[in-house]
Amino acid sequence: MENQTAGDAPPAVQLFSGQRQYEAFARIREFTPVAPMAPSSHPFQFGEGPAIELPETYMHEGVAKPLRGLIEDTDTSALLVLKDGIVRYEEYLLTGGRGVQWISMSVAKSFISALIGIARAEGKLGSLEDPISDHVPALKGSGYDGVSIRHVLQMSSGVRWREDYGDPNSEISRMSAALAPGGSLDAFMTTMVREFEPGTVCQYSSADTQALGMLIRAVTGTSIAAYMQEKLCEPLGMEAPSFWIVDGQGAEMAFAGILMTARDFAKIGELYRHGGAWQGAQIVPADYVADSVKLAAPHLAPGRPLVGGYPFGLGYGYQWWLPDGDQGDFSAIGVYNQYVYVDPSRGVVIVKLSANPAYGTSHDDADNKDVETVSALRAIARVFD
Repeated sequence: MENQTAGDAPPAVQLFSGQRQYEAFARIREFTPVAPMAPSSHPFQFGEGPAIELPETYMHEGVAKPLRGLIEDTDTSALLVLKDGIVRYEEYLLTGGRGVQWISMSVAKSFISALIGIARAEGKLGSLEDPISDHVPALKGSGYDGVSIRHVLQMSSGVRWREDYGDPNSEISRMSAALAPGGSLDAFMTTMVREFEPGTVCQYSSADTQALGMLIRAVTGTSIAAYMQEKLCEPLGMEAPSFWIVDGQGAEMAFAGILMTARDFAKIGELYRHGGAWQGAQIVPADYVADSVKLAAPHLAPGRPLVGGYPFGLGYGYQWWLPDGDQGDFSAIGVYNQYVYVDPSRGVVIVKLSANPAYGTSHDDADNKDVETVSALRAIARVFD
């Protein structure tokens, strides 16, 4: 999300510079190591219905704004709208395309959350109150020692996270270095230190998701890519090959590293719209999905999470963002305006893949458009009222 980490894309991509990135975001696997995930042996294709007309405007902070202007200004590459599992709008621009594997950025966090729910259902984890360090011995002695899995899911680990790009010792600078050739994200994670009491402050940190990735690898005994291939790609009928970006040791960049097509991204949204069920099979436990997308504590409410040290206008669940207004909608969100937005009350899932050139050039949502885009997606969903 907002300027969260230079590790949100490979080091070859100069993020937050004001440069246009849509060429690079469509070609990430050409210049960074990846772990492949094959299409499903039973690919699922969404049905197609009559195309809707997008609303001309959306309301944000009391002002009507042109939707087409937002689409163009944020260098949107894909906009996909599903209603009741049927494609009702599909548009590709710039370097986008139905077969293009776009970088997820932090949308990957919501996939990691789903894998945690699956692993728990399989008995590979006990309670979410278990200390994450009990399952990942490498985190003992770090800021994650004794922190519950639940608090890590909620970005409430209490572990320090600084985004000072001018300080080579800040967490963001050291995580970026860990993604350089020969680097190790696992080694970086052992250096994290405590700042807050766990469960008291929601401080958005990609390190928390990386810790969850370490947890998945530890309890399953396999890679994140292999586990996701079996537990999500295969049963959800992923149509195209997809990939995880990996570090110099082959460990997945759990916090931001999926490369996937828009239609396949939509399947995690459809899965969660149906409470974790897909085509009659319960893939992620329904109670876990419900807990993932509801506010569980005051410090997680919209306006309370800290992103880059600044209060952020959305609430937080288990690696899913929760918009204000108690409408029951939720979204996976990544920097540069990547979205898998879900409105269960309307039966709507919207995927927006983008390369907003103004992203991260300030801490202002007028540039980043994290919250403003949610207003736009809500307006699209209301077309079906």
